[in-house]
Parts: sequence; C-alpha cells; structure tokens
Amino acid sequence: MNYIWDLIIKAEQSGIEKQYIRFVPAKVYSPYMELSNELINTRVIEQKVEINPYYRFYDIFRDLFDANNNDDIELRDTLFDIIIHFLADIDLIQGMNKREYYIKFVLRDIERGLLGNSVREKIRRFNREEREVLAHNILRLYETGEALYLFRDTMRKIFKSCIIYANCEEKDELLIYIGQEENETTQAKLELIQEIFLPVRFHTEIYWKNHFGIIGVAETMRMDNIALY
Repeated sequence: MNYIWDLIIKAEQSGIEKQYIRFVPAKVYSPYMELSNELINTRVIEQKVEINPYYRFYDIFRDLFDANNNDDIELRDTLFDIIIHFLADIDLIQGMNKREYYIKFVLRDIERGLLGNSVREKIRRFNREEREVLAHNILRLYETGEALYLFRDTMRKIFKSCIIYANCEEKDELLIYIGQEENETTQAKLELIQEIFLPVRFHTEIYWKNHFGIIGVAETMRMDNIALY
C-alpha cells in the first residue's frame, strides 16, 4: 500500500469503516511514498495513519505545517484529517467507471428499502464483494431479463461449491447443492438470491452439506453422506 485510496479499499475489504481511520502528518517520511508506514510491506490497517502530504498534495499543504508555526496545532491536525478523507474520496471516485457508479446506485437503493424491507435486511449478511456481485447481476437482470441464468451465476459466485441441477421434464424444478453448513447467514443469502432472481414457476430442493446420490458418481455415493431426493 502506498496511496490513500489503496488504504481505504483495503480497510473496507477488512470490514473497517473509513470514518474510523485518522490521518496525521508524518514527522519522518520518505519523499517517494505517500503512506509513511513503519513497515513498508505491512498489510495491517492501523486506525492512525501517518501521511506524507507533500507527495501528491504539496500545493494544498505547503503552508499548513510550517516548522516555525506552533499555533492551533490541534485545529490544523483536525483540518488535515478532514482534507485527506476528502481527497481519498476523490481518488476513489476518479478510479470508477460508469458501471461501478450504477452498482453503487443499486446498493444505495437497496439500503433505502426500494427493493423491500426483506432485501434490505438480508443484504447485510453479504460482504462487500458479494454485494457488488449481487448489484452487478441485478443490473444485468434489468438489461437482459435472463433471470434463471443470473440466478445460477449469482449462486455460483456466492456459494463457491454450489451445483445446480435442472429437472424440467415433468415440472420446473431445480435441485441445488450448496456445499456449506446451513446457518442463519447462509440461509438469508440463499433466500435473498431466490427472492431477486428465481422465476416464480420454479420449485427448488435445497441440499446443504450432503449431496444427493447419483448412481455412477462415486463422490455422491458415500455412506452416511447421501441426501435423499
């Protein structure tokens, strides 16, 4: 990590909200780096982050931290933190394309309850990457209407071991092997994906950890690990 935008992204991926990060001007720093970490290759996100403000923002900060000025230090430190957060937000926006803006708009609408209270509550079970997958496929659903394909695509990206079998000879039925333990979080994720993408006419049979037996496929025919269809 060398830039403030890189730090903010890493923090969000680690579940740390950016408002809990405080930026301070570094007393000792390299002129070739923006972040002044004691360990250059560290991956740990600290709540107090030292910054070399002159690496990219010399014109903004050149007069703010004059070595001969000892007045209003607390005020200047607070102002510095606010400005760096603002600059970090600009960095993040400049790195976004049109599609990423749309994804943020979809997630914002979900948080506001525009897709229903059930969706708003259940999406909190998803991490940042999973939310972006969900929002991206919602956009594709509006554009293409391919609900069943997007249901399968979303399931496979959220549940990495997921396998979906279609039984459409006599009825519209999907047999879904999740490959994970059932708990409140995985159940909420499954329900949300079904609520958004699964066509109403389809009936589903869910298999969590144990796969149903398939004759000729040894991996599904293990004693005490076979689910019944």
